Amino acid sequence: MQDYTAPIEDFRFLLGEVLDFDAVMAEVGKDGVDAELAVSVLEEAGRFCTKVIQPLNRAGDEQGSKLVDGNVQTPEGFAEAYRAYAEAGWTSLSGNPEFGGQGLPFVIQLWLDEMVSSASLSFGLFPGLIRGAIEAIEAHASEELKATYLPRMISGEWTGAMALTESGAGTDLGLLNTKAVPNGDNTYAVTGTKIFISSGDHDFGGNIIHLVLARLPDAPPGVKGISLFLVPKFLADANGDFTVRNGFSVGALEEKMGIHAQPTCVMNYDGATGWLVGEPHRGLAAMFVMMNAERLFVGIQGLGIASAAYQQAVAYAKERLQGRSADGARGPVAIIEHADVRKMLLTARSFVEAGRALAGWTALQLDRAHSHPDAGERAKADALVALLTPVVKAAFTDFGFESAVLAQQVFGGHGYIREWGMEQYVRDARIAQIYEGTNGVQAMDLVGRKLPLGGGAVVEGYFAMIEADIARAGEAPSAAAVGARVAEALALLRTATAELRGADTDAAGAAATDYLRLFALVSLGWMWVRMAHAAAKGDTPFHEGKRHVARLFAERVLCQAHGLATSISGGAEPIMSLSAEAF
Repeated sequence: MQDYTAPIEDFRFLLGEVLDFDAVMAEVGKDGVDAELAVSVLEEAGRFCTKVIQPLNRAGDEQGSKLVDGNVQTPEGFAEAYRAYAEAGWTSLSGNPEFGGQGLPFVIQLWLDEMVSSASLSFGLFPGLIRGAIEAIEAHASEELKATYLPRMISGEWTGAMALTESGAGTDLGLLNTKAVPNGDNTYAVTGTKIFISSGDHDFGGNIIHLVLARLPDAPPGVKGISLFLVPKFLADANGDFTVRNGFSVGALEEKMGIHAQPTCVMNYDGATGWLVGEPHRGLAAMFVMMNAERLFVGIQGLGIASAAYQQAVAYAKERLQGRSADGARGPVAIIEHADVRKMLLTARSFVEAGRALAGWTALQLDRAHSHPDAGERAKADALVALLTPVVKAAFTDFGFESAVLAQQVFGGHGYIREWGMEQYVRDARIAQIYEGTNGVQAMDLVGRKLPLGGGAVVEGYFAMIEADIARAGEAPSAAAVGARVAEALALLRTATAELRGADTDAAGAAATDYLRLFALVSLGWMWVRMAHAAAKGDTPFHEGKRHVARLFAERVLCQAHGLATSISGGAEPIMSLSAEAF
């Protein structure tokens, strides 16, 4: 397996030629941050991922995390690598400077997440989950809790985990049974069992801060009765040092298809001491701060896996000799000469490069939502992020898994053999389509909650931005050709959007996943329009490659839009008319 190569040239192109990074930084008051600085940070991050994290990936998968005498033992080297990651400042990259963070733009953070996910998906979950917990605490916790926990979590000294799921309450959190009883001293005794808790315990040292959903004694039924509690692994002793073990433990580690190095825990809370985060019975709002942060992060995991798998497949395809050239004159030739192999590689690449661009654009909207001086612009950017969050989570993980499978296929039989590493990419990628809300749930969120935002004005504004860039792309013939295909797909998406407005539950459910994929294809196509337009101004091999892949996406991938539109128009009747007994 070759070393992972950070896509620095791509980052530089996107920041400098496609995403107007410097202009956005000026807009949000980060005048000292420009593309040159961002690229230098990403270069250093890429070196860390290649030298420190990637070497742990295969061994970590083979060793897995283990439960030893009630404590989690991560694979050899993981604890040391995490401490080096924290000491190098990577956990504090986008953190709030008020609590010790560096305050760098979220686009740098998101692309760091991509590189870490490429190097090791299991490792990347540790810092990714910390950040989700940090965001929830910062948004909803008391000033005292923030002052106590955020500086040490942002520095990486302490880690975090989200404890939401129970055996009888997965997507339907209204069914959860974990209880929280007031202790009379502003703390609560939390009792219950949670499952599927990533990073629930480990051997990195320091405290582990669990954010636990539970019910107060007077809680109303359903989701309106959920509260959120901060429950640390260690409590403060008489000297203020966190040495007192709290009342929770690891009951078991889940045996999983992939991400073996990541400890996915069954957690038992037995009267554990916790503090309320936010208002009583309003835990759902605080939880969604975590969930939305994690959903973007999980989408980037899909992108990271696709990028790493594509790199390995390209290297193999250039070296593997098999068959003869198309004219029969030469043989054996490198399999990258064969049309089917090239199609698989280019299909994966067309997602990776457009996904990276869309991730960057979305991250810049987050920066605008947090820091733009105009309240109207902040609200507009925040709505766009809300619109795109289920799309990034679901589509990036779907396309990421599909890209990993394509890359595995390039290896032929060797792709199925452990020593080449491709089967691990496929196994690891699969979970991203499931956790943090399955992709079907994301699709229903898009159709049911996000399309109606602003009375439909948010999605219409998004479509208008795409149309404006298509019009600008007409300046360059190569970009105009891509733009024409994207405009055609956008017209189909507009029709599907109109069809789903006011649709009943069955109709929405029948169409949702197809609609989300169509939405994602148009969005990725939009990024290819922007990249093709920028690449038309350059004459380097890099720019030529962008123009070619843009054409490939427009002509060989975006054509899926027609089939998806037809499926959406088919309605719910073919799906729902068969009785349950007939299955």
